[in-house]
Amino acid sequence: MNYAIELDRVVWTPGDAFRLDELSLRVPRGSIYGFLGPNGSGKTSTVRLFMGMARPQSGSVRVLDGQVPRDMAHILARVGYVPERPHVYPQLTVGEAMRFHASFHRMWDPHWADQLVERLGLDPTRKIARMSKGEVGKLLVSLALAQRPDLLVLDEPTDGLDPVVRRDVMTTVLDYVSETGATVFISSHLVHELERICDWVGVMDRGALVAELPMNDFKNGIKHLRVETGDPARTSLAEPPFVLLDRKPPNGVSPYETWVVRGWTDEHADWFDPASARLRDVVDLDLEEGFVELLRSQRTTSLASHDASDRSRPPTRLALDSSPED
Repeated sequence: MNYAIELDRVVWTPGDAFRLDELSLRVPRGSIYGFLGPNGSGKTSTVRLFMGMARPQSGSVRVLDGQVPRDMAHILARVGYVPERPHVYPQLTVGEAMRFHASFHRMWDPHWADQLVERLGLDPTRKIARMSKGEVGKLLVSLALAQRPDLLVLDEPTDGLDPVVRRDVMTTVLDYVSETGATVFISSHLVHELERICDWVGVMDRGALVAELPMNDFKNGIKHLRVETGDPARTSLAEPPFVLLDRKPPNGVSPYETWVVRGWTDEHADWFDPASARLRDVVDLDLEEGFVELLRSQRTTSLASHDASDRSRPPTRLALDSSPED
């Protein structure tokens, strides 16, 4: 598989309280890759590494077939970037900001830039200092797209924006991808926003990549099972063909155990033996529910591992079955 972004066993320790430990990440070329994780999980740190703004202690980073940081001049000429924090001069107008950025990008398309300003409802004569947060968000995306990038990197691009602005921004991005086949890397903690647009997903937690796989595999592979347990003495179940992430006992609402499983397929229902465990129901999870269950199981596993051994070791990576291969 051809990758737009590759991090291989990257180690970076910006301070005593945080560490990226042997991070390996692969973004397929032409994909819309959603990079999920709670605040403080290492999403922005990862972006800084492959954008050449930080240098790891070890490991390798490649973007668009170039080596970071060696080939950054050639890489950045093909990358559109919307950072988490605005990077425009507030004293400029929209039109002045567009012309200023155009001077740095040889692939800048002035006709396309004018179309973006009109499409997103921006006033070329309006000063940035007097614009709302939503208007500034539209401007930042316009600046990134106007250079006709092969890779578009969006770090929390719609955080704090109202639903109408988010829709306008993401529709513009999707239209550009449909036209050009560009790769998009979107870092966000807004899970529902990414569910409808991304075809790949990576999940970060506490400086580790705990999952990386096609979006459909992620959504379809994690399920809630309602299970009626029988007599333990009659148990004849073999090792399950799926991964049991969590097992919750019956409660006052339901008389059944609730299993959270990964890697589920319809054929796995045949594994259950009515004498010892009867499958009563399979419940689909949306992306946010699957995301929460994955993080909960990962943290439970890490805590148990630390209690049983040296607490100084980094969290164990939970590798899903469908991670990309060469």
